[in-house]
Amino acid sequence: MRDEGAANGTGEGGRTFRLHNAVIPARPLEPALYLVATPIGNLSDITLRALETLAGADVLACEDTRVTRVLLDRYGIVNRPYAYHEHNADEAGPRLISALEAGKSVALVSDAGTPLVSDPGYRLALLAIAAGHRVVPIPGASAPLAALVGSGLPNDAFFFAGFLPTKDKARRDRLAELSAVPATLLFFESPHRIAATVTAAADVLGEGRAACVCRELTKTFEEFRRGTLGELAAHYGDGHAVKGEIVFVVGPPGAAAAPEAADVDRLLSALARDMPAGKAATEAARQTGLPRKELYQRLLDLKDADAG
Repeated sequence: MRDEGAANGTGEGGRTFRLHNAVIPARPLEPALYLVATPIGNLSDITLRALETLAGADVLACEDTRVTRVLLDRYGIVNRPYAYHEHNADEAGPRLISALEAGKSVALVSDAGTPLVSDPGYRLALLAIAAGHRVVPIPGASAPLAALVGSGLPNDAFFFAGFLPTKDKARRDRLAELSAVPATLLFFESPHRIAATVTAAADVLGEGRAACVCRELTKTFEEFRRGTLGELAAHYGDGHAVKGEIVFVVGPPGAAAAPEAADVDRLLSALARDMPAGKAATEAARQTGLPRKELYQRLLDLKDADAG
């Protein structure tokens, strides 16, 4: 699958990469599936090991050949990329496994960041492992980790949850499932859904919970907008136009000062006199910053105690 006749100066079959004015030959790779992290924006965020792997691989698979070509051209790599994505994985996957069976080295990259994180590369890695082939990670840039360390939120424990559901009820149900996880939560989100997602998070997790919307990481217009979920919901709910790729980071439960239990019980009882239990729990979550699921159960317990 590699054009061995291509060359750019030195190295067998053009297996070289360029750093500034230096052309560096890539060492031969052992047969394996190499999962290569690539920049998430700034093309300088690439490791030497990644460049050598991209230049030296017998087969280079990627999500979008046009995106990967930009990176290859930047570093003078003439290796020809082949498409592997969710729409052709059933056809392209077995071909890549066949290349491994033939003793070739296969490198896989996503459009940005670390392969297998919310992309179809996971399926290829499973096929390779099942067939007994080596799978070698080449670490590097990662949007979730960049967002985590730049957010200012606790990073001793974190939970990456990918994309939330697009439907509002399913989104809120998923947030409720995650509300009590004792860790900082990380989500991918799109610009046109961030307002709805932050609003849902404020309603379900509580307006007082600390959060950060991280946008265009490593790029020219990189932004970290920090605040409580209530503050962020107000900002994005005002119709601000949002562009670029987003990682939404939410601090763990207890990131905001928790009210006294007796005060919470009084608030729940007062709200429940005028509205259904579900709405009362939602409003209490908004006012206290506590998880809605926890408050709803607490309200049911209060009602059971009063009935007894």
